[in-house]
Amino acid sequence: MPGIAALRGLSERSAHLSERLRPKEIRAPSLDWLNFLVADVRGALGPYVIVYLTSQQGWSPSSVGIVMTIGGWAGLAAQTPIGAWLDTSRHKQGLLLSGLAVLSAGAVVIAVLPHFWPVLLANGMMQVVSGVFEPAIAATTAGLFARDALTRRMGRNAAWARAGNGTVAVTSGVLAWVFASQVVFFQVPVISVLAAIAVLSIPYEKIDLRRARGLGSGGEEKPAEDERPTAWFSLFRSRQLVVFGVCSFLYELADAPLLSLVGQQMGMEHRAAGTVITSAFIVAAQLGMMASSIVVGRRADMWGHRRLLAAGFAMLPVQAVLTVLTPDPYWLTAVQLFGGFGTGLFAALTPIWLADITRGTGRYNLSQGVVATLRALGVTTSALLSEIGLEQLGYSATYIGCGALGSAALALLWFGLPERQGQQRYSAATAK
Repeated sequence: MPGIAALRGLSERSAHLSERLRPKEIRAPSLDWLNFLVADVRGALGPYVIVYLTSQQGWSPSSVGIVMTIGGWAGLAAQTPIGAWLDTSRHKQGLLLSGLAVLSAGAVVIAVLPHFWPVLLANGMMQVVSGVFEPAIAATTAGLFARDALTRRMGRNAAWARAGNGTVAVTSGVLAWVFASQVVFFQVPVISVLAAIAVLSIPYEKIDLRRARGLGSGGEEKPAEDERPTAWFSLFRSRQLVVFGVCSFLYELADAPLLSLVGQQMGMEHRAAGTVITSAFIVAAQLGMMASSIVVGRRADMWGHRRLLAAGFAMLPVQAVLTVLTPDPYWLTAVQLFGGFGTGLFAALTPIWLADITRGTGRYNLSQGVVATLRALGVTTSALLSEIGLEQLGYSATYIGCGALGSAALALLWFGLPERQGQQRYSAATAK
């Protein structure tokens, strides 16, 4: 696919540039393919669970709703504890492999035992372990790469993950169309095996475990024996973390309906092609996110993280206004591409921003869990609020309401968060 080919070219062109910034023992393609395949294995189900249970197994909407809601809340509740656990664990490789095994088993259970209790248990476990992957990969990356190489590497992580999301959206649709929805579940174990190979190819003995949790490496600032993690509750005294968390919640509260409601509207207006149009929206959004992830990796240290975050947040209210202008599917596909670029800036910069504001605390993974919980809470809450807004006000007014929430998030971000100190130091280091 063109997106994969572009990323492969990016990997080759940037290999020489990043050689001086990373230890020679680290093979960057291992992280590239890990991000790509993990995005595949996590995204291989999505809405197909609902479609499979309702259309092929005859489940009632209420039963499906109970299973999905319980699973979603279980995953939401697990995010912060998983982050705290990762801060103390020395076995991130084992956690990744265990997560892949649980996802594979859960997918197979849903396919072969589509009864209420097995599906409830399998979906709940899958939602819980899904919270392991992003923070574990981010921590692994932080432990392998020094700060002056971290932004480029995190940008590449995000770009390959977006390519994986886009690829699985296409392949899952093709499999479901050519064969049956049930076949989509059996691709998960296959992708998990490939992801496990990528996990095992990463030299975990090279990871600086202290840097991976947000403490400086042994040669930074003070000796390792003098460094201790701060108390976990001290994170909530950090103004920057609290403001960033609230901004993240507001962003997801406003952003999620701008894809889900648009897809719902197109499904109502173009019933025969509703699924195809929604798939086009998803692929367009992922392409936009992939492009902005590459921009973050190459330019964020030079242009400033806060400026790029603000640019991503500013694109959200603009996307809301553009969505209202016309219901033409081609126009709305282009709008999703535009909005995906802004969302990609936010998503790619989040682990980098958190790495900076938690440096020296030893609570990097916990901070990721807290922010992931707030983001998931925003997505979950948006589903209810957007449907209420739709019933009371209609599509256009609901879209404008999303834009207003996005504007509030932008204002809080701009006035509540200063640029990180040390930004110029990192910029100078990467520019040499």
